Amino acid sequence: MRVLVDNLGAYVGGLGTTAALTVLSFALAMAVGVVIAGFRVSPVVPLRFVGALYVETIRNTPLLVLLFLFVFGLTKLGVLYGYFTSAVLVLGGYTGALVAETVRSGINTVEPGQAEAGRALGLTFPEVLLRLVLPQALRRVVAPLGGLFVALIKNSALASFVSVVDLNSVAEAVTNRTGRPLQAFGIAGVAYVLLAVPSGLGVGWLERRLAVTR
Repeated sequence: MRVLVDNLGAYVGGLGTTAALTVLSFALAMAVGVVIAGFRVSPVVPLRFVGALYVETIRNTPLLVLLFLFVFGLTKLGVLYGYFTSAVLVLGGYTGALVAETVRSGINTVEPGQAEAGRALGLTFPEVLLRLVLPQALRRVVAPLGGLFVALIKNSALASFVSVVDLNSVAEAVTNRTGRPLQAFGIAGVAYVLLAVPSGLGVGWLERRLAVTR
């Protein structure tokens, strides 16, 4: 308890950083994922190739490797971002590949007849996708997307390796200062749970609210 009381401000700051990192990264991941999913189901072959290349490359590269390449590799080319911004971009881009596959699976559950009806009315492929298919697809993959959000909360801990002062970074600093790793990381673990459990409950509520009646 003494460890928590003496370092409460640091833990609260780390919790805020982790929450902000997660929310911003997931917002970026949703934008990237929807675009890449659209590429994956596009009738244009080059777009399908670009979508597949992005998903397979990002999904099969360890997240920590991507972080180090982005933060320390691109600086050699003159591409400079702050550590927090870099973490958001990498986490968002990585999770975006997973979101893309999740959204694509949702798109595949939408009855083909609806897209055909849209085309019969003269709608273009982007219009069919945005107006008819995506709204239904997203409602059907709320739970998997929620799972990705919770996973992102945990993945955000890797940002501490590139000097982002999040919960994991605070726990490491407290350990170095107090010599009590069990208490320091135990408090951080509880804080992660405090972020993940309400998120999971919120996803469950949203899934029931948006449930598709068949």
